[in-house]
Amino acid sequence: MKNYFYISFIILLSVLGSGQAAANVQLENLRCEMLQNPEGIDVTTPRLSWEITGKQRNIEQTAYQVLVASTPEKLAANEGDLWNSGKVNASQSVHVQYAGKRLNSRDECYWKVKTWTSNGESSWSAPAYWSMGLLHYGDWVGRWIGMDKLSPWDQEERFSRLSARYFRKEFEAPKEIKKAKVYIIGLGLYELYLNGQRIGDQVLAPAPTDYSENVKYNTFDVTKQLKSGKNAIGTVLGNGRFYTMRQYKAYKNKTFGYPKMLLNLVIEYTDGTTEKIRTDESWKVTADGPIRTNNEYDGEEYDARKEMPGWNAVGFDAGKWLQAEYVQEPTGEFEAQMNEHMKVMETLKPVSVKQLKPGTYIVDMGQNMVGWLKMKVQGKSGDKVTFRFAEVLNEKGEVALENVRDAKVTDVYTLKGGGEEVWEPSFVFHGFRYVEVSGFPGKATVNNFDGQVVYDAMQTVGSFKTSNSIINQVYENSYWGIRGNYKGMPLDCPQRNERQPWLGDRPTIAYGESFIFDNGKLYAKWLDDIQYAQKADGSIPDVAPAFWRYYSDNMTWAGTYLMVADMLHQQYGNVKPIEKHYPSMKKWLQYMQNLYMDENYIMTKDSYGDWCAPPATIEDGRGMNANVKYPSKLISTAYHYYYLQMMQRFARLTGNEGDMAGYQALAEKVRAGFNDEFFNAEGAFYGENKLTDNLLALYFGLVPEEQKGALVNTIVQIIEVENKGHLSTGVVGTQWIMRSLTDFGRPDLAYKLATNTTYPSWGYMVANGATTIWELWNGNTAAPTMNSYNHVMMLGDLVSWYYEDLAGIKSSREQTGFKLIEMKPLLVDGLDFVNASYHSMYGLIKSDWKKEKKRFTWKISVPANTKAIVYIPASSEKNVTEGGKKTSSATGVKFLRMEGDRAVYELGSGDYNFVAK
Repeated sequence: MKNYFYISFIILLSVLGSGQAAANVQLENLRCEMLQNPEGIDVTTPRLSWEITGKQRNIEQTAYQVLVASTPEKLAANEGDLWNSGKVNASQSVHVQYAGKRLNSRDECYWKVKTWTSNGESSWSAPAYWSMGLLHYGDWVGRWIGMDKLSPWDQEERFSRLSARYFRKEFEAPKEIKKAKVYIIGLGLYELYLNGQRIGDQVLAPAPTDYSENVKYNTFDVTKQLKSGKNAIGTVLGNGRFYTMRQYKAYKNKTFGYPKMLLNLVIEYTDGTTEKIRTDESWKVTADGPIRTNNEYDGEEYDARKEMPGWNAVGFDAGKWLQAEYVQEPTGEFEAQMNEHMKVMETLKPVSVKQLKPGTYIVDMGQNMVGWLKMKVQGKSGDKVTFRFAEVLNEKGEVALENVRDAKVTDVYTLKGGGEEVWEPSFVFHGFRYVEVSGFPGKATVNNFDGQVVYDAMQTVGSFKTSNSIINQVYENSYWGIRGNYKGMPLDCPQRNERQPWLGDRPTIAYGESFIFDNGKLYAKWLDDIQYAQKADGSIPDVAPAFWRYYSDNMTWAGTYLMVADMLHQQYGNVKPIEKHYPSMKKWLQYMQNLYMDENYIMTKDSYGDWCAPPATIEDGRGMNANVKYPSKLISTAYHYYYLQMMQRFARLTGNEGDMAGYQALAEKVRAGFNDEFFNAEGAFYGENKLTDNLLALYFGLVPEEQKGALVNTIVQIIEVENKGHLSTGVVGTQWIMRSLTDFGRPDLAYKLATNTTYPSWGYMVANGATTIWELWNGNTAAPTMNSYNHVMMLGDLVSWYYEDLAGIKSSREQTGFKLIEMKPLLVDGLDFVNASYHSMYGLIKSDWKKEKKRFTWKISVPANTKAIVYIPASSEKNVTEGGKKTSSATGVKFLRMEGDRAVYELGSGDYNFVAK
């Protein structure tokens, strides 16, 4: 049973002063690390969190009390029959673990909280809620149903075509209904209806997993949709990753059979009785509906002439439908989906619709996006409109499809005729900016189409803007690329016949992503995916869930397992993932050491090297296939050392202190072996003097102390002279380049890399029309075989550098999750202002600084129940004011020391306005 998610809900709480005027303090934004609607969780000891806000400064929580009740009435009467924490003298306001009565399947929990702060005692918050799901296999009733065969119009070959399955059942609810909930596992994807109404606004549900290991169920409260008397429930099952996109390479692609479903509808009547509607042989099924095929790579075809009006409502004649078959259940464990659903998160209008030739249009969305096209059309029965999706156009203005490989990326809609028709697909998504629309009856305009932007419904928690337009556009491109590749797992790309959760794309990038999106739930789920994919001997795959059977054994890809767990602790203060996964991490490290570490402590196995390093010039890369591996013992050994340092910290955090000495001793041997093997003391470089090799040695702490300065000079020489002011790193080196240059005294050079517009650089992508991040630095000249225009792996540590170094929003390593905030923004020539914010677990952090000739202004917001250490550029404390006052008389401001050209202060919570001269 998982135990590392926390639950929190939006509530408001006013705090009353103790013997003083009422203080304006509130509790709010108690979010939920699971579904946005907290129905059906399977964590029996959930953790509760709340935010405290207020206008005054120095708000610190001193105590709290939580009540959890089984009914709203008991909670209103202050009866915590499930849990009454009592007054707990503690400042903890996040990850407060439920410690009440044992929670059982389908329990409903109503809770509220009050706090005591430095500003007084609060009243009780408004109530919040969560419910428990079906915690045990035995709680599920009924049987798995499906249709384990092809229809005559289906085909099972390389480009398989499998139509959607439609299920329905009518039933009687003979009494007055008190409450009703549906628990559904619909594989691969489902849509759920009750009495003709769509249940929920989720799409492409449930989240994908390796279905042989685990399957996700979703819970919905359907009390409002159910009625006494006759009712009808209907579902549509799509293929998703269950009936996989390519059936013809069984040695590579995992497939799990035909779509299938298990559903329980639990009805509670007002007389206290309960009834369960289950999936069984009484259900009816047909595949002869309008969705004729649905394949994530190839698209969806919909024939509106095959629509069945009222199929999901009472009274429909299903006489020609088949009896549902009992089918083999998947072998994976049943788990509640604790990460967010995918949803349509934004709608874009095309910027243009141009006729390419008679009957064919090019729709330009103006933005490389992920989702699908929604259409309004009017024509005669049998008219077919065909959509082909692409990221770029060729020289003729046609959609360029070479880079999607053998993916057909084609949707087809056949009209029924008789009036305006509106259609969008149900079980596919596309990565695209351009759409070729052919067969459209009449004249197509921008009013006929909407781009539906689809990704996991996580909160956007960051904002970022600077005085530099290149940085701003790269940030915008990052935003679009990151969210587009959130699909219940972090994908590498959304357009070609791949779309896989490669571990090597996300080790550091996930950290930067967390400043923009509340991605903690997604990445906690992904750690589970990785653990499920681990072999008994400890081997971890390159892709997880392991839809592809790639177990190449390397440190850089598989080690993402450790780095993502570390990110969740650093950014969210969440140690539970480390606790849960520590044994599996330890097993993996031992596996690699046993098989691939030689007698000199060199890790001899690497698979990819510095993947996708840029060709020397843009012309050198013209037509080049980037799918070339350059394994590197230096890289694998450097990462081994880095992970040994990380495992020491994990051992301490998880109570495995006995492991620390072993990790430390081995790390010292690896460090010595690394320098013996790879360090050229005379030339002050490592390995072949590649930029990535030197960066890893420097950032990971492998270089001897007395040689650090010389190595920094070597790195600068490579960038400034050999590369003419550019980077030369691939996916590995780019993860460390910005922080290395900044931490070791050359933030100016990092800024130059961030603002370059010549090849290779992020700005070069922008200058060449990119609206997302390319897979390759030379994406505009490389061979199309491996050339995605929406890949996040080349972001490296850029986004985290934006927030932590340019904006100065960083969590302390000692008090993680932004309990203690470190704010030390970079001031580099050419950058005049940065205005950024990040909504942490404790609340909103703001950093809005501006520099003028002899004046530096900095507006700062520090959340309640936290502190910040801020570094203000000033020659003396006397030259700094806050709110027009000397800092010595400003509330919440404590001068600590002068550190070089910075005055260092400790701030309590509140809003501040500093001016330094």
